[in-house]
Amino acid sequence: MLPIINEEIFETVIDELLSDISGWRKSMIHYIKDENPEINSALVALAQKTDLDPKALATGAYAVYKMLELANENQPFLAADDDE
Repeated sequence: MLPIINEEIFETVIDELLSDISGWRKSMIHYIKDENPEINSALVALAQKTDLDPKALATGAYAVYKMLELANENQPFLAADDDE
């Protein structure tokens, strides 16, 4: 089960992202490479196989990743449900 992304989490990530889109995306590139290299590889492959703007694709994907990560930190009870 995925954690719920509430409005506060959404606003937090979007505000951070919009304050410096280019810098935020660059920092997330390095963060994702360390935290989850498989996601980074999937994004690179997807960008190469489509006509989509790679920067826009990465920005959206990184934003969702960050929102899910924050939501998961705020809803630790979900991890307990996974073990059942």
